[in-house]
Amino acid sequence: MKGFAHRIDSVQEYYFSAKLREVNQLIADGKPVINLGIGSPDLAPDQRVIDAMKTTVDQAQSHGYQNYQGIPELRIKIAEFYKKEYDVELNPFKEILPLMGSKEGIMHISMTFLNPGDQVLIPDPGYPTYSSVTKLVEAEPIYYRLDPNRKGRPDFETLEKSDLSKVKLMWVNYPHMPTGAAGSKELFSELVSFAKKHDLVLINDNPYSHILNSEPLSILSIPGADEVALELNSLSKTFNMPGWRVGMLCGRADWIDAVLKVKSNMDSGMFLGIQKGAIAALSLGKPWFQELDDVYNNRRKLVWKFAELAGLGYSTEQAGLFVWCKVPEGKNAEELVDYLLYEKNIFITPGKIFGSAGEGHVRISLCMPEFKILEAINRIKP
Repeated sequence: MKGFAHRIDSVQEYYFSAKLREVNQLIADGKPVINLGIGSPDLAPDQRVIDAMKTTVDQAQSHGYQNYQGIPELRIKIAEFYKKEYDVELNPFKEILPLMGSKEGIMHISMTFLNPGDQVLIPDPGYPTYSSVTKLVEAEPIYYRLDPNRKGRPDFETLEKSDLSKVKLMWVNYPHMPTGAAGSKELFSELVSFAKKHDLVLINDNPYSHILNSEPLSILSIPGADEVALELNSLSKTFNMPGWRVGMLCGRADWIDAVLKVKSNMDSGMFLGIQKGAIAALSLGKPWFQELDDVYNNRRKLVWKFAELAGLGYSTEQAGLFVWCKVPEGKNAEELVDYLLYEKNIFITPGKIFGSAGEGHVRISLCMPEFKILEAINRIKP
C-alpha cells in the first residue's frame, strides 16, 4: 500500500464522531451521562410525516432508483415553502436541488467551485465542516470574525483591508451556529454588496431559521442575491428529521446545474419514502413551528439556569438550538468541560472546536428533555 491521500493529513475526524464514542463508552461503563453537547433533535417528526413514509414503503414501485434532482412534487413543495416562509420566488425545476442533508451540500458546493489554492472566507467561530471540506478540496480557509453586538456582522472593515484576490467563496450562516446571532435584512444586504464587489460566491447555510427566531429570513430575499448567492437549507432541525438526511440547495439556475454535475456522480437519488415524508413536513405550517418553539423556549430557560449555576455568561437574544456561553475570566473552558463530564456526568461542547474565536466559550444544546436538564441542574447545585 503506497500511502493515503495527502488531503486527509489536513483534517481530523469530526469532533462529535470521536467524542461521542467516548461518551457512549462512559454510558456503557454505567455512567449516567447527560448529553447537552450535540444538536440532534430528540423529538419525533409529526405523525403525518411518518405516515407518508410508511405509505410509500408499502408500494412496490417505491424501491427503485430515484431522480437525481428529486421528484417534481418535492421541488414544487420546497418552492411553495420558500414563498410562504421567506417570500422568495424559486423555479422548482431550475433553482432547487434536493440533497441528502445540507452537510452533503457543503462538499458538493466546494467541489463545484473550488480549485486547489483558491481561498474561502469562513466565519470564526463557525461550523467545523466548512473548514474541513475546504481543506479536503485543497483550498485555503481564511477566517473572519463576527461582531456579537451587531447580530453577528462580519468584520467587513478588516476584510476590506485584506488581499481578497484569491478568495472565490464565502460561507455565512444565519441564524449563526454556535453563537445564535440571528442576522438581519440589513446584514444580508451588506453581504450581497460585499460579494458583488469582490466577485464572490456567497453561500448562506440556513438550517436554524425557524427555531427560536421571530423573523425567519432567506438571503435570497435580498435584491441582487440571485446574482451572487446560493442557500443551503435542511429539514433536520426544523422538522426533527436529522437521521432522514433531507436538505436542499436553492439559487441561480446555472450554479445549481453545475452542482448537479458533481452530485449526480456521488449518489443515486433519495429514497422515495423520505421525499414523501419531506413533502408532508414542508406542508405543516406555522402551528408546527409554534409548538416546537414552545418546547425549546421552556428548555432554554432551564439551560440559562444551568449556565448561571456554572458561572457562565450568555445573551438572551440567541436563536437556534443552542446557548452559547462565555466562561468567566481566569477560567478555562476545556477544564470546565472535562470537570462536568468526568465529575458530574454532563457533556457540553467546548467552544474551541468552532475556531479560535470560540476559545473561552462553551455551547449547550437544547436537544434534551426538561427533566434531564433539571437533573443536570441538580447535579451542579452547590
